[in-house]
Amino acid sequence: MAHINLLPWREKLRKQRQRDFGLTILGALLLTVLGVGYWGFIYVQGMIDHQGDRNSFLDKEIVKVDKEIREIRDLEKTRQQLIARMKVIEDLQVSRPQIVHLFDDLVTVVPDGAYLSEMTQRGRNLVLKGRAQSNARVSTYMRNIEASPWLNDPKLRIIENKDQDRTATVGNTFQLDLVQVVPKEESAK
Repeated sequence: MAHINLLPWREKLRKQRQRDFGLTILGALLLTVLGVGYWGFIYVQGMIDHQGDRNSFLDKEIVKVDKEIREIRDLEKTRQQLIARMKVIEDLQVSRPQIVHLFDDLVTVVPDGAYLSEMTQRGRNLVLKGRAQSNARVSTYMRNIEASPWLNDPKLRIIENKDQDRTATVGNTFQLDLVQVVPKEESAK
């Protein structure tokens, strides 16, 4: 038989198959990379969109909570104002009998020969203006104030004789500063 050399033909066929296999692998690899890239892009974009939706939801909730916090602060401010009003009313209720004692004591401690022309009160501090026949009457008035359970700490601001005419019955004007106090028995009630 004749010898036919089929090796170069087989060699060409093998090289052709290897090249086709390489192109197929390269195509499959390229399709896989494109598929994974597309899937990754879609997946990542979906995650970004999902996180964006969550962020917008949180932003809306933050706005709601901020509004509620402002309302709570307004309510707290209103509450504090109401508590302050209630405290003022309570203080007025407690101090209601004290004004009666104050006026009663003011009348009781004024000695003969002296009278009051003006009284100003700021909190517990009182300023009394009046006239007296003599300096001794003002001194007696201050001692009476010291002895009073409702009045305390008299301080003489002004004493002067405005009337140059010595025949006037009430000639010395005076101004006293003093403090209204609540006796311990009364504050315990």
